[in-house]
Amino acid sequence: MVEVIDVLVDGGKATPGPPLGPVLGPMGVNIPQIISVINEKTKAFDGMKVPVKLKIDPKTKDFEVSVGTPPTSALIIKELGIEKGSGEASMTHVGDMSIEQIKKVAEMKKDSMLGKSLKDRVLEVAGTCVSMGITINGEKPKKAQALIKEGKWDEHFTE
Repeated sequence: MVEVIDVLVDGGKATPGPPLGPVLGPMGVNIPQIISVINEKTKAFDGMKVPVKLKIDPKTKDFEVSVGTPPTSALIIKELGIEKGSGEASMTHVGDMSIEQIKKVAEMKKDSMLGKSLKDRVLEVAGTCVSMGITINGEKPKKAQALIKEGKWDEHFTE
């Protein structure tokens, strides 16, 4: 019977202490190896709490680590170094993201986004920028979305 453990860890900084150590210890698994895999998979989320799901087979000691991602808005806030989004998104802008920054956030969220291509995922992140009051390359986010759809920054979206 496979054991499933859901924990929230600091990105790239999981330790054998709580919350992981006390849960993994009784299973007799190689804790440092599991911690190493978790830290490798979560290093892109340094400074953020990241949901991690562990599937462990206590008999064979095999394990699988799957990492969730923080909300897109949290990644945008971290990327821009701002405190929060705008309370009046259409009137007050709190930051400006470059296409490269949006692309970085889209890559971080790749596994949990619906867009099939990088361009589609960038458009999803840009949609979050609309509601947060964040401009994109100096443009209002809805205009930037239109420009992305028209192909203005296509050179950034080669996968």
